[in-house]
Amino acid sequence: MAAGDEAVRETLTSEVQATLRAYCSDCHANGTSEGGFSLDSLAGLNANDPPKENEAGKAKWFSVLKKIQAGSMPPAGEEQLKPEQLKKVVHWIKYSAFGIDPKNPDPGHVTMRRLNQVEYRNSVRDLIGIDYDTTAKFPSDDTGHGFDNIGDVLSVSPLLLEKYVNAAEEIISSVVPIVPSVVRKSSISGDQFQMLPNSNSTVTGTGQSSRGLELSYYEPASAKASFRIESAGDFTLRLNLSANETYVDNQFDENKCEFSFSIDNKNMLSETMVRQGGKDYQFEFVMPLQVGEHDLVTAVKPLTESPKIRKLRLQIKSVDVIGPHDKAHYVKPDRYTQFFPRDVPRGEDEKRAYARELLSNFANRAFRRPVDDDSLSRLVRLAESVYSQGATFEAGVAKSMTAILASPRFLFREEAIVSPVSSSKDLFPLVDEYSLASRLSYFLWSTMPDAELTKLAAEGQLRNRLDQQVVRMLADKRSQSFSENFVGQWLRARAIEHIQINSAAVLRREPSRVDPESDVRRRRFFELFRLSNRRTAQENEEYEREKEKYLSSFGNTTRSELTAEVRTAMRRETEMLFEHIVKNNRSLLELVDCDYTFLNEPLWGHYQFKGMEPVIGNDMRWVKLPVDSHRGGVLTQATSLIVTSNPDRTSPVKRGLFILENLLGTPPAAPPPNIPSLEDIATDKDKPLSLRETLAIHRSNALCSSCHNQMDPLGLALENFNALGLFRTQELGQPVDAAGELTSGEKFASMDELKKILVRHHKTEIYRCITEKLMTYALGRAVDYGDSHTLDRLVEELDAANGAAQTLIQGIIHSNAFQRTRPPYDVSTNSTSRQQK
Repeated sequence: MAAGDEAVRETLTSEVQATLRAYCSDCHANGTSEGGFSLDSLAGLNANDPPKENEAGKAKWFSVLKKIQAGSMPPAGEEQLKPEQLKKVVHWIKYSAFGIDPKNPDPGHVTMRRLNQVEYRNSVRDLIGIDYDTTAKFPSDDTGHGFDNIGDVLSVSPLLLEKYVNAAEEIISSVVPIVPSVVRKSSISGDQFQMLPNSNSTVTGTGQSSRGLELSYYEPASAKASFRIESAGDFTLRLNLSANETYVDNQFDENKCEFSFSIDNKNMLSETMVRQGGKDYQFEFVMPLQVGEHDLVTAVKPLTESPKIRKLRLQIKSVDVIGPHDKAHYVKPDRYTQFFPRDVPRGEDEKRAYARELLSNFANRAFRRPVDDDSLSRLVRLAESVYSQGATFEAGVAKSMTAILASPRFLFREEAIVSPVSSSKDLFPLVDEYSLASRLSYFLWSTMPDAELTKLAAEGQLRNRLDQQVVRMLADKRSQSFSENFVGQWLRARAIEHIQINSAAVLRREPSRVDPESDVRRRRFFELFRLSNRRTAQENEEYEREKEKYLSSFGNTTRSELTAEVRTAMRRETEMLFEHIVKNNRSLLELVDCDYTFLNEPLWGHYQFKGMEPVIGNDMRWVKLPVDSHRGGVLTQATSLIVTSNPDRTSPVKRGLFILENLLGTPPAAPPPNIPSLEDIATDKDKPLSLRETLAIHRSNALCSSCHNQMDPLGLALENFNALGLFRTQELGQPVDAAGELTSGEKFASMDELKKILVRHHKTEIYRCITEKLMTYALGRAVDYGDSHTLDRLVEELDAANGAAQTLIQGIIHSNAFQRTRPPYDVSTNSTSRQQK
């Protein structure tokens, strides 16, 4: 109704003004500002006061809109707006206060985005075929609005720019050959060696492993591998091995062994090896070899009989066979034909044309759109300046490829529009199809467009086949990046890998889980260990018994340990639930409540399911949950439970806030300063208080009650799950009470009941929250008041489709915000400040 009948608009404005005065003015107007919020500064509340707001005013109206749509205002216990009144107020705010044109909503402003670490790494992988470790090479990306792909925060410092140049040089030099031929090289991997009959293959650590051949220091063993030579000549054989050990708490293993290596029964190496923590060794041997089969034998002979403590072993990684060294037998380098599919021509004009062809193909893919002639000519001249000065043609092309990878056109997602805007009737032009392909691929794959997307963009057919492409992309394995990066940040699943939890302190709050003798045994073991050679014979016997018990438990996964493999499984459980819902187009409400999950053996063991078939192996798989499991949905997964806990106990406040922010979309205001901690409140009393009692005292403070009345019932509903994500019924010897009542009036006795209430009575808030989070991630900017029309339309479509995940994804991709952009110049003297911004 932004351009509707003036009389109708005035009538609606008058009705809305009356509604706002009746329902809001007592608390938020006429000098009153409960919760720190006042409508007095906003335009549009009086009949002669038209709704012409600045950016700050519109942001305030956006806050009002979100609160009344979520049902949090007016608060529970106060008279609520009637459905028709709510509808009119929402309509007036969007189309009068915000001035949105529903037929052509503003797509918003997106700062040109730099590739973040994940996008850079994936783009290099798909462009060149290597995995470049950006986490080790680049500083961490800043985040905005919960995500690290937000254009406004992806700045480029001089230091980062220097690192990008260094990375481009490192990447290109590692994969692009700069000579046309090299000495032939082949490798015999460690797992190609076969144990010989004289070996004691029953010894732990001797034989094949996933890492190659391993030979123990403690028993004699030998292994053999063979290779064939097709052309006689001088060869270099390079042996690659490492000396490894299993760490055992400040104890040393003094064993030694003799390692030998022979070629065709000729001993080439005899080396005494001592304990080394993963030290790598490389030995080279130059010798002539004839055509035919040749044998390699590695052997270990123990030299000492000291106690076996650290499981010392040698790992044979590989043997490289390099030669013949005669240039007549040289071959093309690895990957040569990937970058140089034809032989280099002799003529200068032909070389220049070939360089232009190669660099055009590479730049088109790297820049994600056709390179312009001027840029291409500069790249060709750069290559020519290198190979014309005595370097190889390949070195010149590699130099220009380095420049392409260091170019802003690779590092930033450059966009263009279909055609210039010609009139105010078309304020927001479509982005061109190359830009659309990039928006799509970085949204769903976190990487550059593939050949099919690029081909459709070149043909101008991508928009016509958008739905089919989205389905194809979601079915592709690269869509795993979507769940990893979106869910990893939205639901903080990434944080599980490094969050600190004191397992012992957590379990001490639940005596039934703790073995009271374990600490006693451990202390006694170290007492005996420190006595060393001063132990009596009896103490030595006790020491050996206690050492065996201690070592047998050391490093094993127990229900209290958050090992790396358990943490990874927890993260994947959350990601795979989202993947499953998206790929199978299931309801997004299953993120809150469902009867299945994804487990492997370590995670199944951690959760301690009763009456359920064991899950065997490390592969994650779909599992139907037992009826009494109390699991199902992200809120009862270990990721959410652990990242919202303190290091030594649960935190109902953090958990309640997590639900409000990430599933209901109604985060409370920031807490006022100088509020005492819960620990201070609890220790202030004559007797220890439970978290529920402590929070009740905290809520009695008027400054805290409004927010904690929202957070605490949600967080306390999860108290049946400890800070390790394990289900419990008692804490500190007292029964856990998970019952509560929401501010909207619904009562529940457990988390199981709360989940049902959320999906039945608060699904619209859940839909709106997920939509806002996904839009933020997809667009690379915050969702603001100008998006309210699009946001509400997407929520309505999602609700009509019973929460089907792909309905939301397709809706975002077809929206003005995704398809269009603001022009780089103003085309209308009547443009709003937001459009000119």
